[in-house]
Amino acid sequence: MLAEFKKFALKGNVMDLAVGVIIGGAFGRIVNALVADVLMPPLGLLLGRVDFSNLFITLSGEKVATLAKAKEAGAVTLNYGIFVNEVVNFAILAFAVFMLVKWMNSLRAEPAPADPTERDCPLCITSISRKASRCPNCTASVEPMA
Repeated sequence: MLAEFKKFALKGNVMDLAVGVIIGGAFGRIVNALVADVLMPPLGLLLGRVDFSNLFITLSGEKVATLAKAKEAGAVTLNYGIFVNEVVNFAILAFAVFMLVKWMNSLRAEPAPADPTERDCPLCITSISRKASRCPNCTASVEPMA
C-alpha cells in the first residue's frame, strides 16, 4: 500500500497540482493586496471616503463607531464591506485566471490536418485508397490521386 501511494504521489500530475496550489495561494495574496491596498482606497475616496472593510451592521442594535470596536465589545455584526472586498477579489482573480488560460491555449499549436489516405469511389461510394486505380467493390476504373 505504501509503494502504491508513493507511485501515486510522485506522478507528474500530482506534483504539477502541488505547484499550482502553492503558486495559486501566492497569487491570491497578491490579488488581495491589490484589491485592499490599491483598488479599494481610491474607490472609497470616489464614493465619499468610504472604507469598505469597515462597513458593517450590528445585529444587536448597538451603535459602534468601527468594526474593531464592535468586535472588541463582542457585538454581533454583519460585515458587508468585507464581503464587497471579497467579491472584488474574486472578480479580479477569476479574470486573471481566465486570461492566463486563454494565453496558455493560444500557445498550443493546432495540429495540421492529416491528408486523407482514402477517398470514395465515384460510382459505388465505397471507401478506397487514394492510390487505387480500380475500385475493389464495383471494379470501376478510377484515376489515382497524388
